[in-house]
Amino acid sequence: MHTRDEQLQAFDRLLTVMNDLREKCPWDRKQTFESLRQNTIEEANELSAAIIKNDMMEISKELGDVLLHIVFYSKIASETEEFDIADVCNRLCDKLIFRHPHVYGEEAAANAEEVSKLWEKVKLKEKDGNHTVLGGIPESLPTLVKAYRIQDKAANVGFDWEKREDVWEKVKEEISEFEAETKAAIPEGDNPTQEQKQLMEDELGDLLFALINMARLYHLKPDNALEKTNQKFISRFNYIERQAKEKGVSLNEMSLEEMEVLWQEAKKQ
Repeated sequence: MHTRDEQLQAFDRLLTVMNDLREKCPWDRKQTFESLRQNTIEEANELSAAIIKNDMMEISKELGDVLLHIVFYSKIASETEEFDIADVCNRLCDKLIFRHPHVYGEEAAANAEEVSKLWEKVKLKEKDGNHTVLGGIPESLPTLVKAYRIQDKAANVGFDWEKREDVWEKVKEEISEFEAETKAAIPEGDNPTQEQKQLMEDELGDLLFALINMARLYHLKPDNALEKTNQKFISRFNYIERQAKEKGVSLNEMSLEEMEVLWQEAKKQ
């Protein structure tokens, strides 16, 4: 690993390269906050994918891409004297120090759970009482992540199950309600009305919310779990498709039973 001096030299090198690109490269010179925004979202998603794969070399590469965007935005802002990278770093440090009174102050926190509760308490104080508990959750968050953050924030101020095992009864209750609403809306294969779809959707939402709550209580990340299952399904389905091509048939020509045999083969692999 590198020394602190080497790390600082690397960061200084990055700032120098950014200055050169902004001055000498036509593409870099024309970029704005708005033009970079979508690329930033894509880079964050690529970092997330690398983390799911636990590919350290790829994580390092994607972290560099995200860092590039932070430096890029700061450089653009410095040209209009709005702020620069020093402001970004100092404001972040000030916020971290303020939100960690158990490290930089006289508060005490013996474990991660106590730190989370203290974090929410400090954030409310930071906004002079004009900040609601759930007000800081971005509207643009993916729905799965947003549900987790809503529940986490509510739990940090005491709105939570007394025993995590109790959440299983809630999950079972929501499954039963969703099943009952579905059977009532679609008897014998009939197409549901728009009103019936809405009722089923409401119950499905309640079920998903309960499952996410269960995941939180067992310290699981539902978005990570779902993405791993997505990748697992893609891998197994790709195996079925490759095998079908080797047999000279299309998937549409295969029976469900034939596909199931290949699916089981893929699982073994």
